[in-house]
Amino acid sequence: MNIHEFQTWIGEFYKKRGWTKYGPFIRMGFLAEETGELARAVRAIEIGRDRPDETERAESERRRELTEELGDVLGNIILLANHYNLTLEEVMEVHKEKLLQRFQAD
Repeated sequence: MNIHEFQTWIGEFYKKRGWTKYGPFIRMGFLAEETGELARAVRAIEIGRDRPDETERAESERRRELTEELGDVLGNIILLANHYNLTLEEVMEVHKEKLLQRFQAD
């Protein structure tokens, strides 16, 4: 599946679930929540959780959680892009141009 197909699929899936009814301010709250969950997954991989009420999980489980949380963040970013009629290709290209212009002397 390419990025365009994924963006379309996410939009359709979330719409079927009724999750696209939330506006961009609420969506940003969901994105912040998912970013926190992603931070927790990264921490579990990099330095551990150090909680006596949690058992150490296998590397494959930690990697799976990281992958799922990255997907949740991406899903929310896609919904924001869709709300503003932006394609991920456009977002990527503009970001690339910005970085090249900002750091072309490097």
